[in-house]
Amino acid sequence: MPHPYEEGLARREANYVPLTPVDFIARAAEVYGDRLAVVHGDVRRTWRETYARTRRLASALGRAGIGRGDTVAALLPNIPEMIEAHFGVPMLGAVLNAINTRLDAATVLFMLRHGAAKVLIVDTEYAEIAQRAALAFPELKIVSVADIAPADPERFARALDYEAFLEQGDPEFAWQPPADEWDAIALNYTSGTTGDPKGVVYHHRGAYLNAVSNILEWDLPKHAVYLWTLPLFHCNGWCFPWTIAARAGVNVCLRKFDAKQVFELIRTERVTHYCGAPIVQGALADAPAEYRAGIAHTVYTMVAGAPPAPAVIAKMKTIGIELTHVYGLTEVYGPASVCAEQESWKTLPDDEQARLAARQGVRYHLQAGISVRDPDTMEPVPNDGETLGEIMFRGNICMKGYLKNVRATDDAFRGGWFHTGDLGVMTSDGYVRITDRSKDIIISGGENISSIEVEDALYRHPAVAIAAVVAMPDEKWGEVPCAFVELRDGASATAEEIIEHCRRLLARYKVPRVVTFGEIPRTATGKIQKYALRAQVGSKRAIDMGSDRGQTGQ
Repeated sequence: MPHPYEEGLARREANYVPLTPVDFIARAAEVYGDRLAVVHGDVRRTWRETYARTRRLASALGRAGIGRGDTVAALLPNIPEMIEAHFGVPMLGAVLNAINTRLDAATVLFMLRHGAAKVLIVDTEYAEIAQRAALAFPELKIVSVADIAPADPERFARALDYEAFLEQGDPEFAWQPPADEWDAIALNYTSGTTGDPKGVVYHHRGAYLNAVSNILEWDLPKHAVYLWTLPLFHCNGWCFPWTIAARAGVNVCLRKFDAKQVFELIRTERVTHYCGAPIVQGALADAPAEYRAGIAHTVYTMVAGAPPAPAVIAKMKTIGIELTHVYGLTEVYGPASVCAEQESWKTLPDDEQARLAARQGVRYHLQAGISVRDPDTMEPVPNDGETLGEIMFRGNICMKGYLKNVRATDDAFRGGWFHTGDLGVMTSDGYVRITDRSKDIIISGGENISSIEVEDALYRHPAVAIAAVVAMPDEKWGEVPCAFVELRDGASATAEEIIEHCRRLLARYKVPRVVTFGEIPRTATGKIQKYALRAQVGSKRAIDMGSDRGQTGQ
């Protein structure tokens, strides 16, 4: 016999519609159609105009044979066309593959092949890759975007100009939401530092919920002005293309990060919010004071990855930038946890506030859970701030899985949780604090050393701008910490000074034995490429620092 709460109460068209973040732009155009949506140099478009362009894109793609489940790749910087692709592509039920613009041609070709892309929307700056893609995939439709330079006719021989392509589309195209909110909306490839990159598949439901969570975590106001310092190819810009549409805000595009230009845009466009990696935050904190002249309003920023040094957090406050620390991975749509600040923290000294604000925090509003667990037993670790475990997520803000890789998907979701590979602890107040990636733990004489703990000590030195610590082979201890340091402009320090500074803050076995000065390799999103540093220390002679001698130079 049917339960009374089930009989006659089935889902209907009137009371159940699959969630999709594409609907956010429809509402923005309906309710705030005349408000500014996109700023890019002299280009200024309203939400009504932007919505019409996304519908043209969807219609043109449909006429070109693109449909549900087809992959459309985009190799674009942070320009309006990239924002349009985040709506126009999924309007058809197609899947957007936003590709890292800093990748080499071979890696891009792998992604196009693995993702079975049928269309490549590409900025003319990446002409060499476009030409190689055209040769490798004769059936691939190429659409060129001439943002700063016209298309080279030799390298874009069979490409169609983006604006001409849009002219083929219908601005009134009647797009439909997905039949199932579990349908794929985006494909994002991991860095692939060990073997081929894995294709992370997002669904409409997760993208919708994370976009809304961004609003809730930040108390993002209606009509916020958002500056695109974060690459749109990185986890779909942490879902912020959809977030800004939901708030009918303003997308201020930034083709390439430049501290002076960032402050100029903050001043002229009255930017209220932006996101960025620690290196971006550090560059803005260290920028000359004259760059900030005339900016009197508060600017809010999200930072992910390794927490900024307390000195950077404190300096950003003094220049009117309020920082929120978030944490996540590609597999959880970018940030899926936030260091939610407590009122009681405000009475604490600045250093203690900075320490608390640098933790990875608690789950996003619309994420079901974050936990630190023993990866073998799946039991949660105690909230003692000391017992090490693996940080795990579960909930709707988790990927569908890895494209064409069932084994990796099953392994990532074993035990009913998504395994991040990050090691951390759970503090007494229920906040997660990352200690390291499992591969970045340094095991010296049987003792585990967190590279993040050593890096935190290095960042407290006033001359240090960027620091990274990796394990260096050692005959006696097995491994010892090796530090790579970039100094602030105009600052100076010796290896001996850096090591003595660390001795005052760390147990002796945690102190770096080697300090190397020079530029530290980073990804396009500002993450330090530790695998490259590990390769360096494994292949060159290092000087033992047991006698207080350091190694300098590159």
